Amino acid sequence: MPDTADIARTAAELADDPAQRPVVTLTAGGHRRADHGYPWIYSNEIRIDAAAKALSPGTLVTLRRADERPLGVATFNPHTLIAARLFDRDAGREIGRRFFTRRLERALRIRERLYDRPYYRLAHAEADGLPGLIVDRYGEVLVVQANTAGIDRLLPAVFEAVRGLMAPAAIVLRNDSPARALEGLPLATSVALGAIDGPVAVEEGGTVFLADVVAGQKTGWFFDQRDSRAFIASIASGLRVLDLYCYGGGFAIRAACNGARSALGIDRSEAALALAAEAAARNGVAGMCEFRRGDAFAEAAALAAGGERFDLVIADPPPFARSKREAPAALRGYRKLARLAAQLTGAGGFLFLASCSYNVAAADFAEAVRRGMQDAGRSARILRSAGAGPDHPIHPALPETAYLKSLTLALD
Repeated sequence: MPDTADIARTAAELADDPAQRPVVTLTAGGHRRADHGYPWIYSNEIRIDAAAKALSPGTLVTLRRADERPLGVATFNPHTLIAARLFDRDAGREIGRRFFTRRLERALRIRERLYDRPYYRLAHAEADGLPGLIVDRYGEVLVVQANTAGIDRLLPAVFEAVRGLMAPAAIVLRNDSPARALEGLPLATSVALGAIDGPVAVEEGGTVFLADVVAGQKTGWFFDQRDSRAFIASIASGLRVLDLYCYGGGFAIRAACNGARSALGIDRSEAALALAAEAAARNGVAGMCEFRRGDAFAEAAALAAGGERFDLVIADPPPFARSKREAPAALRGYRKLARLAAQLTGAGGFLFLASCSYNVAAADFAEAVRRGMQDAGRSARILRSAGAGPDHPIHPALPETAYLKSLTLALD
């Protein structure tokens, strides 16, 4: 990432002039979904002529219908299935620092009303009117992801906006998401402002965790499960807890801090487990927490075979399906995980299962869990069905933004 002066120059060079933008025309009827609020335009809804093909990925364009009426301003990539992403329905809107400042300020005001501490997802892409942009806030540290060619080109304006709005001490660019590969973008991580000399603190429900914002999963922490961690902690007092895929110890440590008798966390990442152990110590619950490296499926099977039983079992795995064609295999995986977790849950115990694969529908996930419970010979009732916290809002016309599903069950 260039220094601040270079960014200012780049932002000036990329200044948007609606009157000079390239125009991309939709096919007959190609506007219909967009007219109902859908913010994506697919390549088969656009006339990909020679002029459109010649545009650089991420170019700001004015979209117009087949009858030449303007549809809005979007970023355009001629090489991807999602060819255009709408930024504004007003084709005359200038997309620059002022635009991003207004959108980010609106997002910030919502989060400040939701949370009393500055630890949350600040910008959730399309759902906050910022296609392709993720911004997570860790106090004075911001972590930014540019997941599309369009937002990648506009990063200088984003950078100027967040600095003017929030004056962060550090900004980390986590441009290492698999989504970037689909856009033809390189993967890289850099510190764009300030310095990061180790894990940063995350405050949640009176508990302090540690996040590796440079090399950890996603941006270093999973803010989306905050509400579920709070709910699980609320029922954990006096219980023996197993946290599969524990990562930095979010579920396990919050349960321990709320009076769990013991908590065993299992994960494949040594680095994440080290942060979990340090966080347990910081919160005064190291004596109640154990963190062990291992594959969740293998460890769960071994524990079940050894006759281990827990009062509360948590399984919050990474995505099992990164594409639609992987969904059937993912559902088999969720069914198996539900079976193993149910076998490990004692009589009258509780089970929390989650899926962050947006390619797996909520109803299909629930059915896989039901079958897994049946395979284990267990009956249960669903106490809570939930998604991501409110700092991960859902775009009303974009089902893909409702990616997270979770079920909390009481087993008989």
